[in-house]
Amino acid sequence: MEILKIMNLSFQFPDMNKEVLSEISLDVIEGEFLVIGGPSGCGKTTLLRLLKKELAPVGTCKGEILYKGKPLEKWDERALLEEIGFVFQDPDNQIVMDDVMQELVFGLENLGYSTNEMRKRVAEMVHFFGIENVLTEKASQLSGGQKQLLNLVSVLLLKPKVLLLDEPTSQLDPIAARDLIRMLERLNKEMGITIILVEHRLEELFAIADRVLLMKEGRIRHEGMSQGLIQSLYLAKEEQFIPYTPSIARLYMETEHPFTNTTIPLTVKDGRSWLRTLSTDLYNKLDEADQNEKQLPEPILSAENVFFQYDKKSPLILKDFSVDVRKGEFFTLVGGNGSGKTTVLKACIGLLKLQRGNIRLFGEKTNQRKKIRIHEKIAYLPQNPRSFFMFDQIEKELLDVIERKNVENGSEKMAEIVEVFEISHLLRKHPYDCSGGEIQKIALACMLLGGPELLFIDEPTKGLDPISKQKFGELLRTLHKEGLTIVLVTHDIEFAAKYADRCAMMFDGRITVDGTPGELFKGNYFYTTAINRVTRESHMPDVLTLEEAFIKWPVC
Repeated sequence: MEILKIMNLSFQFPDMNKEVLSEISLDVIEGEFLVIGGPSGCGKTTLLRLLKKELAPVGTCKGEILYKGKPLEKWDERALLEEIGFVFQDPDNQIVMDDVMQELVFGLENLGYSTNEMRKRVAEMVHFFGIENVLTEKASQLSGGQKQLLNLVSVLLLKPKVLLLDEPTSQLDPIAARDLIRMLERLNKEMGITIILVEHRLEELFAIADRVLLMKEGRIRHEGMSQGLIQSLYLAKEEQFIPYTPSIARLYMETEHPFTNTTIPLTVKDGRSWLRTLSTDLYNKLDEADQNEKQLPEPILSAENVFFQYDKKSPLILKDFSVDVRKGEFFTLVGGNGSGKTTVLKACIGLLKLQRGNIRLFGEKTNQRKKIRIHEKIAYLPQNPRSFFMFDQIEKELLDVIERKNVENGSEKMAEIVEVFEISHLLRKHPYDCSGGEIQKIALACMLLGGPELLFIDEPTKGLDPISKQKFGELLRTLHKEGLTIVLVTHDIEFAAKYADRCAMMFDGRITVDGTPGELFKGNYFYTTAINRVTRESHMPDVLTLEEAFIKWPVC
């Protein structure tokens, strides 16, 4: 039975000539786990918000959306509030109360539930999710994963029939993201909740989704069950969508000829079973990189014994933190939500007053008055790039960077950046009218247009689709080869493994271990890549990325 039916749905924002959604028709079966992917700006979030009446964007909407056979606009407002739940991409945008318990009961109180009913629901849900230990905490003090779980529990207390999620794992570390996905799988299988999830990180979702939709330019381009969809993408040579598929499935499709859709591996278990069928005498080649000691340049960034806490009553965020980043290095920092990664970036550029320790940029302490000259050489892209924008058009933002930074051949460089990031169609738009992924790309374009010597980036792949992420990674790789020093904080282990020179892991306020991507990530349970989980302890070469497999596996 269809719980949602979308018929010829089109949507256009005010003052825009092009439709964001164009003639979308879709039936969602009750109890289905539906995953929607596609490039940034293709209309995924708009489609999701139109299904939640209270969050529907302002604009011209054509077509019809039926919930349980009745148009949305004819439903009682209270019924829709309870039966269709929505979890935002940014957990901070959804939390309205100071305390965890107040946040949990906020919706129930506003809908007039009795005290006994609220107690019963909260007790059951809190026990199910195991969050008793944070009930008395301030919501602002929770980690990103805890905040997202709080939002999910708050929505589930209303007992929704449909759960809509907009990139819920985008700001979560690998462990928190995996936990959330497994929890959604349980809600779908054990409680029968219909789930519609918009996501860029599809690596693990193909294995649990009943159906996957891929959108582009406001239309559904492909849909189907996971294995059948992957096979059809390869047979049709859809290069624009193949990067959305799981890496182990892509390795299989490049290796096995002929193949059938029923044998395409989607999980580590399936991947290892497939590997055992490969009969080959392959040996892991030693890296041919020059092992001779090289004279390293002086550190461009140096932190020594840094201690920091936001106020006297709060715990220390950084504890005896030290790191050296040398000129021309691509350095990546990973770690759990709340481990202090973003605090490190803010401390490095002088935005925080340290309790103890020193930080030097280009040989000068960041707390000295000379930091104005230092800041001309650096660029910092925060986790929420919306705060970066000052003008009502993207083009004005780019032109302002050219003027402020005195960019040589500014028009040519701007045209090049716009082409690389594929944002030419956004130049006349207001920044706040762009999707999360588009905002990320635009802010990055502005950063790089200024030609910095040292680039600090906080979670740059957060809102990027696989194609945009690959292009961004290749751009960083090119800039890195040209001498740009990069310090990047990320939860995206696949990205760090593919592009970084050196990676470090934060734990308990300090760097607990660092090394090359291979040294840091190979063999881990969670802080590693899907390909490594499959290939380690097998008779095939142990690899960290798909590209490494293509190099080391002659059968590919």
